[in-house]
Formats: sequence, C-alpha cells, structure tokens
Amino acid sequence: MAARLTGRPVSGARPGSGSPAEVLLDGGTPVMVKRGDGPGAVRAEVAGLRWLAAAEAVRVPAVLGHDERWMVTERVPTGSPDPEAALRFGQALAALHRAGAPHFGAPPPGGPEDAYIGRAPLRNAPGGDWPRWYAEHRVLPYVRGAVDRGTLRPGEAAVFERVCARLPDLAGPAEPPARLHGDLWNGNVLWGADGEVRLIDPAAHGGHRETDLAMLQLFGCPHLDRVLAGYRQAAPLADGWRDRVGLHQLFPLLVHVVLFGRGYAEQALAAARGALAG
Repeated sequence: MAARLTGRPVSGARPGSGSPAEVLLDGGTPVMVKRGDGPGAVRAEVAGLRWLAAAEAVRVPAVLGHDERWMVTERVPTGSPDPEAALRFGQALAALHRAGAPHFGAPPPGGPEDAYIGRAPLRNAPGGDWPRWYAEHRVLPYVRGAVDRGTLRPGEAAVFERVCARLPDLAGPAEPPARLHGDLWNGNVLWGADGEVRLIDPAAHGGHRETDLAMLQLFGCPHLDRVLAGYRQAAPLADGWRDRVGLHQLFPLLVHVVLFGRGYAEQALAAARGALAG
C-alpha cells in the first residue's frame, strides 16, 4: 500500500501493526499508513492536513500519498513535552486560528461537507451566525443521536436545548470564523523530538477559536498553562473566555456520549448546567 501510494519500495513494517501502521520505505525512511474508517474519511483528513499546513502556523505531518481508503504521512519522531515548546505551540495555534475560514462550518478546500470527528459523523454545513450554527450543527445533532441510542434521556436532552436557546446571550462577543483543527485533544498533539509540536488527525473546519482551546483543556495537556499563555500573548481572548470553556466543551463531550455511551453523559450534563448557571 505504501509503495503504491508513494512510488517508493517498502523495506519493512513494524510487526503486528494495525492502522495507523509504521512502515519503512526503501532507504529506511519511516512513514505512517492509515486506513479511512468511512466514505470520504481519507479525503477529509488529507484536505484538513493541507488546509492547516497552508496557514504556515502549527506544523502537521506531510501527506506523502493517498487514495480513497488509505493515506501515507511522514512519521514524526516524538520527544518529551517541553515548556518552551508549549509556549511556541500556543503562539502558533493563535496564528492558525487567525488564518481564518470563509464561514462557520466551512470544510477545508477539497474536503467533503460530510466528514468525521473520530468515528462520529461531522456535518460541515455553512452558517453566518456562530450561536445558531453551533446549536444546529454541533450540539443538537449529537443530543438527538444520544437520545436515539438511549444514552441520554429525553428530559436530559431538554437541558441542552435550553443551552441552545440561550446561546446568543452565552456566546460572548462575536468573532470571525477561525481555522480550527477541530479535534484538538491531547492525543492529537505530538511533541516532536526537535522541540516543535505537530497536530494530527484533524476534523478541520471553520469555527470559533475558543472551541479548539476548550477541547485542549478537556482531557488534559502537558504544560497547558504555557500553551494558553503563548496563545494569549499572540491573540488575546475576549473577556469571560474562561467562563465559556464548558459551553465549548459540549460539542466534544456529546460526541463522546454518542461514541462511547452513558459514561460521558453526566459530564456533558454538568457542562450544560454550568453554562446555564453562568
């Protein structure tokens, strides 16, 4: 597969590798080979990586070849998280967001509107008003999906509906669409051995920059205080941004409710109730 997509012979592979798999090209160059989990998944990821790279801000692995089911990217040698690298990462993330998007919900150029976040479907439908777009395309679809699966009760769904009704008042000052990674949890942050961070596995789209930052805080990130300090040095955040973290975490939490079940429902409900109380 790697040989076909890169045009270079393969000399070996790590035993027992699934997907992604590490493969050695002829000459000893290590690459990663990944299979798409659904129709259009590879096209969405490749378009997302290239869109992020085009901002010349946060680094991403280079795409070396792909087809409709498989992609090959460079392998990033990883090292230990470093406070100075974290500060630079925050500054670069601010530059990535500043590169912008045509509208909220904009897919990367060449990417499909029907994409994925992890294994969950992600609809990149256009919107001009962030509160309405966030409610219609990032909160309510996953609430409905969780109710259909029985992982949220109808009465609990009403909590999220109340948040959506109040979003114009809760969202803070209006901001232009940012160029988001879109799935920015710590597992998608690679701390390179060269002291530079790379981002992998994007669900890239046009959105609110606080959503990327909130997702980065959701499951923990090494030197998060330095990442946020670097970000705020490069691009100050609107007043009250800390109070809106839970609001922006509703999206990834609800995705987790849909994908992984009831275990995340209480966390999502707590974030929704916190947003209403704030």
